[in-house]
Amino acid sequence: MDKISIAGLALGLAAILLGQVLEGGHIGSLLQPTAFLIVIGGTVGAVMLQSPWPVFMAGLKMGKWIFVPPPTDAKPLIDQIVTWSHIARKEGLLALEAQIPLVPDPFMQKGLQHLVDGVEPESLREVLEVEIGAYEAQMKLAAKIWESAGGYAPTIGILGAVMGLIHVMENLTDPSKLGAGIAVAFVATIYGVGSANLIFLPIAKKLFANIARLVSLREMFVDGLVGIANGDNPRIIESRLEGYVV
Repeated sequence: MDKISIAGLALGLAAILLGQVLEGGHIGSLLQPTAFLIVIGGTVGAVMLQSPWPVFMAGLKMGKWIFVPPPTDAKPLIDQIVTWSHIARKEGLLALEAQIPLVPDPFMQKGLQHLVDGVEPESLREVLEVEIGAYEAQMKLAAKIWESAGGYAPTIGILGAVMGLIHVMENLTDPSKLGAGIAVAFVATIYGVGSANLIFLPIAKKLFANIARLVSLREMFVDGLVGIANGDNPRIIESRLEGYVV
């Protein structure tokens, strides 16, 4: 559980609500279902329009990384690669074939299989780096739906504000309806700007950071396999891979 994400979201929302109270306002005045529907519904619709369905769904599923990030601890992988290096030096590359079913990640299974098959080190690196590039592009495309939402939300908020003002102008002769229209107008702007800068854009930045760490792990894995293929000393391989740890 990523506690700093929970703390950051809670602090941001609490600061806004507390500021409203300190200014003498009521929290209830910020709760406008109409404004929420306009801003969030419009933003989601715009993101769906720009994205293929698989990309949109992948981005939504990726949202759970904000609170439960994917495993990115490099130490277990380094230990595993060093173990493979020792096996390869003592028993040969073919002895690593028994390790393939023990690896849960399909990408790593493929890389280890290429290593066992005797693929040349540079060819091994080239093949796996192409797959890493495709993986990174696919993941970033999914994460960008949150970034896009952060771009659309403020504009949809302004649209909601204009709609509220139109409602006000239509009811100038009926003062009892002016308050609701003005409330929707201003709260829609708050929802648009607030959701973009407190939710959508921070989520996008955090997802991109997680993707960068996952890509770095894969690059480290490839570097380790190439070292084994070249017959490098396990200690040298370990020292080089530790350079990926930040």
